Amino acid sequence: MMRPSGDLQGRTALSVAAVRAAETEADHPLFSDPYAHLLLAGAGQVDLPAAGPGYSAARTKWFDDYVLAAGAAGISQVVVLGAGLDTRAWRLPWLSDAVVFDVDESTVLAHKTKTMDASDAQLGAKYVPVPAAVTDDWPKALREAGFDHNEPTAWVVESLLPDLDDDTRDTLLERITLYSARGSRIAVEATAEPDVARWLCCQHWDASSSDARDVMHRYHRGAEAPAPPYVFVCGTLL
Repeated sequence: MMRPSGDLQGRTALSVAAVRAAETEADHPLFSDPYAHLLLAGAGQVDLPAAGPGYSAARTKWFDDYVLAAGAAGISQVVVLGAGLDTRAWRLPWLSDAVVFDVDESTVLAHKTKTMDASDAQLGAKYVPVPAAVTDDWPKALREAGFDHNEPTAWVVESLLPDLDDDTRDTLLERITLYSARGSRIAVEATAEPDVARWLCCQHWDASSSDARDVMHRYHRGAEAPAPPYVFVCGTLL
């Protein structure tokens, strides 16, 4: 299996945080992440350049809408794989029983936890960091952290699958399916090939995909640059 290096994951997390910081300061932001600058400054990256800000902002908004819709449907258990410096546990309006499990390298989670603890940020959900690489036995670490595989889960796989080889990608999706109760939901950013939505349908998920261009157009972020050849896949386990 090919594993993204810890350094690569850290740089990716900072790049995404830079996009969220820039979007927060835009005239008409799609979302607000007031903590992104804190996380960048804590890592010594104040003006980190971010590639494709329109696409990345639309992607963040799409995943925000997905987790909020899952919560409104009664799913209180959320797992973010390759969480990076995502701050949804703090910045989104969660229901009172929501639990967010962040799975990522220990150094990335330690930086986020330390920075957020030192700020005046208030958690909107119960936050559980799970130090584990997505190519390790993360399901074991997740269970030990209190994850209940008998309860429906909203899985978030953002900015992760395009960096994985075929075997690692399939293993990740197989593990998600194995630890999903009926009614669980999944949201994935993936390359257009192979067809991840079709793969999920074969594993008893009711899944569909949206082209990245359509998502950017939906959020009015498609004018400044072409969209990458990605798709956004969401599904519910039958």
